[in-house]
Amino acid sequence: MNTNSLFVEKKENQPKKPKTPWPTKRAMEQIYEKNLWGGNNADFYSGEGSHNPEIVEPYIAAVSSFLISFKNPLTVCDLGCGDFNVGKQLVHHTKKYVAVDIVPSLIAHNKETFKAPNLEFQCLDIAEANLPAGDCAILRQVLQHLSNAEIQSIINKLAAYKYVILTEHIPEGDFIPNKDIISGQGNRLKIQSGVNILAPHFNFEVKEERELSAVVLNDGKGVIVTTLFRL
Repeated sequence: MNTNSLFVEKKENQPKKPKTPWPTKRAMEQIYEKNLWGGNNADFYSGEGSHNPEIVEPYIAAVSSFLISFKNPLTVCDLGCGDFNVGKQLVHHTKKYVAVDIVPSLIAHNKETFKAPNLEFQCLDIAEANLPAGDCAILRQVLQHLSNAEIQSIINKLAAYKYVILTEHIPEGDFIPNKDIISGQGNRLKIQSGVNILAPHFNFEVKEERELSAVVLNDGKGVIVTTLFRL
């Protein structure tokens, strides 16, 4: 009897261990449950980045200008829509607006609160799930909260879109990009880093990039940069 062959057969027949899920879903649920991004105990509040006029208004102006430049409106997929205080101001510039977030209760709230014929909400983990079809993906201050493994999983899927509008909170001046973190409430500023999907180790390939807006925050808290990529 060939015991080696029996060993191989048994090993091959062993069930594979399930993949350990990323902690992102629970981390984001806790952010809204405990109002970790502020909001005076509002039901859902996605932080200063979604409500401070000095941050939001330049972003809305720049992205709206891009969207209305098309004779035939685009289908936009907002990948990480949050409380939808920003997305609600872009919907009417699009053919269809698909707003996605990982928190089920947040998406249920948004469905009840925001209505438009061309608006659809979906609850998805964008690092795990297939992304909705569309012309343009928006990721506004989403990747900055995620681990490098999750970012890599997401950007592997972005080639399905013609355009990507990416907003990231990064240090002002020179910094080493893409230092890894554990997914959660914070970002890479505390370790003097920020996400740059064109730099190693992501090396995302694009045909064109163009800065749409940049907001320098007070007290040396970095800069929020919005970049348009054509794929």
